[in-house]
Amino acid sequence: MTAAACEISGLAAIADRFDHVLLDQWGTLHDGRTVFPPAHDCVTKLREAGKHVLVLSNSGKRAAPNAERLARLGLPRAAYDGILTSGEVTWAGLRGRTRAPFTDCGHACFLITRGGDCSLIDGLDLVIVNDTRDADFILLGGLDDDQAEPDLWRDRFAQAAARQVPMICANPDLMMFGASGLVPAPGTLARAYEWLGGAVTFIGKPYQPIFAAALEQLGHPDPHRVLMIGDSLDHDVAGARAMGMQTLLLADGVHRTTLAGAPDLAAATRKLAASASRMPTWTMQQLAW
Repeated sequence: MTAAACEISGLAAIADRFDHVLLDQWGTLHDGRTVFPPAHDCVTKLREAGKHVLVLSNSGKRAAPNAERLARLGLPRAAYDGILTSGEVTWAGLRGRTRAPFTDCGHACFLITRGGDCSLIDGLDLVIVNDTRDADFILLGGLDDDQAEPDLWRDRFAQAAARQVPMICANPDLMMFGASGLVPAPGTLARAYEWLGGAVTFIGKPYQPIFAAALEQLGHPDPHRVLMIGDSLDHDVAGARAMGMQTLLLADGVHRTTLAGAPDLAAATRKLAASASRMPTWTMQQLAW
């Protein structure tokens, strides 16, 4: 049986249990329009309590554009210790080319990003092509809402998969908050490419490299003294648990339809998690101190 998580109302109740905090971004700190006021207050209180706060995001954009966006939404860069994105880890991999899949992916890149963002390839030795038939690899960093449905990509992806063009997905999230609500995220599009026979490497949560990079950025602390806070069982909780970290799931996020307002949040989380590998240490409705 999977042990039920403990529901708390604020981080103050468990502040002595951790020294470092990894904070998911979308659904945890903000909704794409503004930083949640209780979350802003919580980040301030965490720093006042001497905790190291690192924003850890599956954004396919690099760290600097994300920090700029957070500042526009109401959380200045000085409020937290650092930010690490799957886009940043991907960019570093493509620059260094010291390990797979970056060592042999080639240089002709078919780039898919949100809003035309090119920070993912800034300063890299890549040739951007406009047709998958000319590509050595596909780099998937983000998706515009009107391009999120996998069926829109079927023909191009089928041709690329038949040519065995590899894909690097710099955002493994399966769903994202769009203007009309939850819509497919890059991870769903990458899964569709796999279904068509394409090979995909995912960079970001829940995969080990981004958590290893986060621990390095924090100075290699004991993972048991690190708390991952996020709204996804599949990405935030599963990935952090596999690294030996403590985890806190927020109900009012990607799982809000099932969890938000549940009379017994711990029991509802247990049912949704279905396995120990996805079970958070604690649950809470929204990020608050």
